[in-house]
Amino acid sequence: MAADMSRRRSAWRSLTAWYSAFLSWLLVISTAILVIPVTLQIFSRFTAILPHYIWTEEMARFLLVWTVMIGAMMGVRESTHFEVDIWPKLSRRWEAAIRLVARLAILVVALIFVWSGIEFTRFAWHRISELAELPLWLIHIAWPIAGVTWIVFLGEQMWDEVNVLLGRGGPLPPEPLLTPKGPLPKPEGPPS
Repeated sequence: MAADMSRRRSAWRSLTAWYSAFLSWLLVISTAILVIPVTLQIFSRFTAILPHYIWTEEMARFLLVWTVMIGAMMGVRESTHFEVDIWPKLSRRWEAAIRLVARLAILVVALIFVWSGIEFTRFAWHRISELAELPLWLIHIAWPIAGVTWIVFLGEQMWDEVNVLLGRGGPLPPEPLLTPKGPLPKPEGPPS
């Protein structure tokens, strides 16, 4: 039974690690593509070489929203959102309890993003953008996707924190980031 649970947990962690790597690549690609319409805007405004393309402003806005949302998804996965440490050095269980409370607050925000994002997407379902005539749901759907992604990543983190609270061991280290040459090496401990 325990081995079966461990195998399922390992499969889940492999799936979330793959999804995280996929999001990392999407973030790189969306940022790279974002450079194109912004560059066209700059050159068309300050030189006579290019005509003024109106669609570039709208495309840049769409890509910026998606880039920010994907970055926020990665921020939750890697726990890289800012933290303010106001407590002295605490035991592992107390730190886990405080992190669990913080993650519950993020979970509330994630649920708001899912609920409101669905309504936001429904509102835009049959509408198109003014200039590029792109379906507006393509931009609005970023909110519920971000919320669901946060819930997935938070569930994994909260499971680790509950295990620490129950004395079943420490949280697992995050999966290494994947690069074209393989996973990045794990950082060494703090310098002595």
